Amino acid sequence: MGPVESACVTLSAIREKSPLVHNMTNIVVANTTANALLALGASPAMVDGPEEAPELASVAGALVVNVGTVTPAQADAMKLATAAAHKASRPWVLDPVAVGALTFRTQFAAELLKNKPSVIRGNASEIMALAGKGAGGKGVDSTDSPETALDGAKNLARRTGAVVVVSGPIDFITDGERTAQVENGDAMMPYVTGLGCTATALTGATLAVCDDPFYAAVHAMVYLGVIGEIAAKETAGPASLQLDIINGLYRLNSDTITTTARVKMHEAVA
Repeated sequence: MGPVESACVTLSAIREKSPLVHNMTNIVVANTTANALLALGASPAMVDGPEEAPELASVAGALVVNVGTVTPAQADAMKLATAAAHKASRPWVLDPVAVGALTFRTQFAAELLKNKPSVIRGNASEIMALAGKGAGGKGVDSTDSPETALDGAKNLARRTGAVVVVSGPIDFITDGERTAQVENGDAMMPYVTGLGCTATALTGATLAVCDDPFYAAVHAMVYLGVIGEIAAKETAGPASLQLDIINGLYRLNSDTITTTARVKMHEAVA
C-alpha cells in the first residue's frame, strides 16, 4: 500500500477512533490547533501543568510538544510529560519552534530529545539548528530551504531514532533511510501564523492510529497540504484561509486525498 492509499486508511481510523491528542503548545496557536484536530476527527486536550501533564501523557493516544512560547514552568512540565510518554511507550512529536534563534529553547529542545520523540517537525532552519548544522532562522521563520536541510534531517533521524519532517514549499519526511516528499500546498500558507504548528498537531492524530511514525508523518503533511492547496484557490486571503483550512479538514475524504495528493517516495541506496 502506497502513502496516498495508506493516508486514506489513517484518516478513516482517526474518524472511527477519535484518538485523544495531548497538546502542550504555544499561546499563539492553541485555539487553531485544537479546532484543526476536532475537524479532522481527533479529540484534543490542552494540558500543560506539571501536576497533570505527565499523567495525561502516559495514557493519551499521542503527545504534541511545541516550544513556541515556552516558559521555565512549562518547560518543566514538558520534561515530565515527555518522560512519562516515553516510559509508557506513547508516541510524541516535537515542534522545535525558533530553535537555533534563541539559546534557552535551543538547549531545552536538545534536552527533550533524550525522551525519544517519535517525530520531529520543523522548518528548514529549525531542523538544521537541532541537527547542529545551522544557527536558526529569523525568529520562527526559516531562512533555509527544505532541500538544504535534508542531509541534516537524515542525520538527525539516524541519531535520535525519530522521523524528521522539514516543512516548506515541498515537505520532506525522513527516517534516515526512507524519504518522502509531499508537493501539495500553496504560496499563501506561510502568511497564516501557526500552520506549521497545525501540521505538528495533525501528526499527533496520525501517530495515535498509525503504527509507523514515518507514514504517520507523511499522512499529516498530506492532509494539510491537500486542504491548504484546495482552500487557497477560492479564499479571500490569509485570514479566511485559516478558517477554510479547518473547514476543509472537516470535509476531507479519501476521494480528495486520492485525486489531489502528490507524494514521491525515495529509498536509501545501499
